Amino acid sequence: MRHYGKQFWRSVPFIRLLIPLTAGILAEQYAGFSFGIVSVIAVVSFSIFCAVNYLPIAKKYQLRWLSGLCTNLLMLCFGAALIYFQNTEHDPQWIGHHTANNKTILVTLQEPLAEKTNSFKALARAESVMTDEGWKETKGNIIVYFKKDSTAFPLQHGSRLIITKKLQPITNSGNPGGFDYKQYCAFQNIHFQVYLQPNDYRVLPGLKQNTLTKFLINTRNSVLSIFRKWVRGEKETGVAEALLIGYRDDLDKDLVQSYSNTGVVHIIAISGLHLGMIYGLLVLLLKPFRKQKWIRVARPLVILLVLWGFSLLAGAAASILRSAVMFSFIVIGESLGRRTNIYNTLAASAFCLLVFNPYFFWDVGFQLSYAAVLSIVLFMKPIYRLVYFENKLLNTIWQLNAVTLSAQVLTLPLILYYFHQFPNLFLFTNFVAVPLSGFILYGELLLLIVAAIPFLNLYTGRCISFLIAQMDGIIERTDRLPFAVTDNIRVSLAQTVVLYFAIGYLAWWVMQKKKSGLIAGLIFISSFYILRYFTIIKQQQQRSMIVYNIPKHTGIDVMDGNIYRFLGDSELTVTKSLQRFHLMPSRVLHGVKEADALPNITIANHLIISNHKTVLVIDKPLHFPAVQQKISVDLIILSGNPKIYLSQLFAVFDCKQYIFDSSNPLWKIRYWKKDADNLHLRHHTISEQGAFEVAL
Repeated sequence: MRHYGKQFWRSVPFIRLLIPLTAGILAEQYAGFSFGIVSVIAVVSFSIFCAVNYLPIAKKYQLRWLSGLCTNLLMLCFGAALIYFQNTEHDPQWIGHHTANNKTILVTLQEPLAEKTNSFKALARAESVMTDEGWKETKGNIIVYFKKDSTAFPLQHGSRLIITKKLQPITNSGNPGGFDYKQYCAFQNIHFQVYLQPNDYRVLPGLKQNTLTKFLINTRNSVLSIFRKWVRGEKETGVAEALLIGYRDDLDKDLVQSYSNTGVVHIIAISGLHLGMIYGLLVLLLKPFRKQKWIRVARPLVILLVLWGFSLLAGAAASILRSAVMFSFIVIGESLGRRTNIYNTLAASAFCLLVFNPYFFWDVGFQLSYAAVLSIVLFMKPIYRLVYFENKLLNTIWQLNAVTLSAQVLTLPLILYYFHQFPNLFLFTNFVAVPLSGFILYGELLLLIVAAIPFLNLYTGRCISFLIAQMDGIIERTDRLPFAVTDNIRVSLAQTVVLYFAIGYLAWWVMQKKKSGLIAGLIFISSFYILRYFTIIKQQQQRSMIVYNIPKHTGIDVMDGNIYRFLGDSELTVTKSLQRFHLMPSRVLHGVKEADALPNITIANHLIISNHKTVLVIDKPLHFPAVQQKISVDLIILSGNPKIYLSQLFAVFDCKQYIFDSSNPLWKIRYWKKDADNLHLRHHTISEQGAFEVAL
C-alpha cells in the first residue's frame, strides 16, 4: 500500500507546482487582480528567493521554508499572469475596442463552412478594422453566419472578407440553469458574431491559409469521404466519423443522448481511450523491431508523430491533449531508460496544458479526463483485489469492470454536477461498448489503408457498419429500459465539493484503515444531505413564472413548489432535443415535476392568477370594449405575433410591464418597443434581454 508522506511529495515536483499555478489561475479569473499588483508580488518573491540562495548553507537550510513560500508565490503569480495575457480584452488591438463606431472589418475564415438548418457557419479571425485614420490592425475571433444561398458556397478556409455590418456581442439565452455559451466562447477568444446577407460582405481575391490547418482540413475531408463512401447507414457513418476523428456534425442527436444516458458517451467523444488504443497498436506493430539498433530513435519519434498528428486531426480537444502530453512524457521517459511516476506525469501534463491555455481548467472534458485517470490510478487495484478469480477469462472480465468502476469514483460528482443524471447500467454498456469500439476503431484504420483496393474496401466498410449497428442497437435498447438512467439530479457546486471531501476521507479510511477518515467522511456525507435538505425546502416554497428564450417559440413554466405547468407551443412538448436544451436545465435547477393543476396558482383563459400577481397572455387578436376604469394587471405577455397595438392595450389595461417573447418577429417587436417608449411603458424583450423570471 502506497503511503503519501514526505518521500512521496519529494517525488512529485509537478504536483507541488500545479497547486499554486491553479490557485493563481482561479484568483485572477474570479478576483481580477491588476497586473501591477501581480508584478510587484512576483518581483518581491523572486528577490527574496535569490537572496536566500546566496546565504551560507546552514542559514539557507534554516530558511528553506521561505524559499518554498517564494516559489509558491511565483507560481501563483505565473498562473495569474497566464489568465491576464490570455484574456484578449487586455490587448489594445482587441476587436472589441474598435467595434462601437466601426462596421468595416477585414476577416479571414479559419475553417470551411459548416451547414446549419438555416445558414452556413464559420469561425473567422479579425485582421484589421477601418478607422478615421485608415486600416488599423486588430485581433479577435468572430462567429460568422451566412445566409443559406449559392453566394456562400465558394467561401472556404482562408477566404478573406470585408464585412460592412456591425458585429453583435455573443449573449446567453438567460434561461435558468442553461449552458453559459457566452463564457464558453469567451474562453476561446470569441466575443462577437454577425449574420451576413450577400450585400453585407465582399470577398477579396486570394486565400490566406495556414499550411498546417490546410493539411489537417484536407486530411479530415479525405477521411470523411472514405467513411461516407464505404460505411453504410447515416447513423453508422456519423458514429464512425466521431469515433476516429471527433467529427460530430453527422451524429444523430437522439443517438448521442442514448450514449450519454447509458454512460458510454466517451466512446464518441474523442478522449484518452482512443489515443490509448492507437498507442497500444503502435507498440504492438513496433515490437518485432525491438532488437534493431535504429528502433531506439525511430520508436519514440514514430509514436510521438502519430499520437500528435491524430490529436491535431481530432480537433486538439483538452481531453485528448491531456493524453497526448501524458503519453509523450511516458515515451520520452522510456526512451531515456527512466521509470516515470504516474502521479508526477499526470500533474506534468496538466501543468503543460494549463500553461498553454489556462482556460482548459474550465473545460468539462479536461476535468472529467483527469478525474477518470486519477481515479483509475488510485482505486483500480484496491477494487480489483476485492474479488479473486482463478479462471483467466473471468479474471479478465473482472479486471475490465474494475477499471470502469474505479473511473466512476472521482468522476461521479462531476457527472452529477454537469449532467444531472447517473447512468445506472454503465457497467454493462461499458463492458460491451468499449471492446466493440476498439474493434471498430482498428477497422476504421484498416479501411483508410485499403480504401483504394477493390473488394477489401467494400467488405471492410460492411464489417465496420455491422459492428457499429450492433453497438448502436445495444445502446439504444439499453436506454429504453425504464431503470437505465436516474435523471433530474440537482447538485450544487458546494455539494460537489463536499462530496469530493467525503469520497477522499472514506477512501483514506478504506485504503489506510484510518478511523478518523471514516468519521470525517460521515461528517461530509451528512453535510451533503443537510445542504440537499435546505435546497428542497427552498424549492417547496417557490412560486414563480419563467418566460423562456426559445427562438420562434413560446415557452412558459408556472411553478408552484416542486410542481409546474407548461404553457406554450405544442412542439416543445414533443421535440425532445428542444426540451433538453431549453427547458430541462431550468426544471432540474428548480426541482419541479409536471402536474395537471397547481394548488396555489390559477391558470384559465390566458390568465395566470396568484395571491400576489395577475398575468395576461395574449397570443391572438382581441377586440376590447371601451372601459371607464382600466383593468389592473401586473404583466402582459405578447406571443405568437398577434395583430394588436399597444395603444389598444394601454386604453384598457393598467399594466406594470409588458413582455415580448421570442415567438414574435423582430420587426414587430421593434414596432411595439417604439410604442412602449412613447407611452412610457416598461417592457422586456426576451430575444434581446434573455428569459424573464418573476415571483408570483
